[in-house]
Amino acid sequence: MKISKPEKRADYPDGLWLKCDGCGEILFKKTIENNLYVCTRCAYHFRIGARRYFSIILDNGETALSLYPNLTSRDPLNFPQYQEKLAESEEKSGLKEGYIYTKGKINNQDVVFGAMDFSFMGGSMGVVVGEKVCRSIKLSLEERLPLIIVATSGGARMQEGIFSLMQMANTSAHLSLLHKAGILYISVLVNPCYAGVMASFASLGDIIIAEPGAMLGFTGPRVIAETIKEKLPEGFQKSEFLLEHGFVDLICPRKDLKSTLSRILSIIWG
Repeated sequence: MKISKPEKRADYPDGLWLKCDGCGEILFKKTIENNLYVCTRCAYHFRIGARRYFSIILDNGETALSLYPNLTSRDPLNFPQYQEKLAESEEKSGLKEGYIYTKGKINNQDVVFGAMDFSFMGGSMGVVVGEKVCRSIKLSLEERLPLIIVATSGGARMQEGIFSLMQMANTSAHLSLLHKAGILYISVLVNPCYAGVMASFASLGDIIIAEPGAMLGFTGPRVIAETIKEKLPEGFQKSEFLLEHGFVDLICPRKDLKSTLSRILSIIWG
């Protein structure tokens, strides 16, 4: 198993102040950082990167080593400007691809933990993301450890065409092996999570947890409304709506995520 140094952590936007997308208030950046990037006024959850979920959830998250961090995408279709977009995303996120994973501990409980990063091409799933998700599933299966994945995505990566779409079946098939082996898989959905990722491994958790206010679905509400020519219900596709309709098992604020995962692991797996 190849392990290398942690990737460079992507910094949050420069400046002393942030505008909350939830309530519109101008907030002191340091205060929001100390509150795990959650608005202190309206509890809006700012979007954060995969490495920050490592630091929030894992005991050694600040120094956790991701596995196979140097796998990079090819350009199977010679898609225009794809290589440039990959380079831009690497510079922006500090990652080689949009998914990282590791073996770690949550309150001293061993797990395999992975997280997607929306800042890398909108968290889109191409061949490398699909491969790394499958490798994290294999590690969970080999070591009989619970698997936890934080999922955020705009869907399958169009620049890789059918090769990208095949990852939906690939990841789902690997998860079926985990299910047959009786190994726990917890999916954590964060804003936003859509399309091919949502229609595959993100929605196949034994337990599905979502952050408050996360937008979740196969396609956006505007597209759906324009297609069916009807007004959608209030709050359609928000995590609270999906909890009410049975798709999500639990909504958990970011500050409680680690303790909630630890409690679930101790009850079901411990």
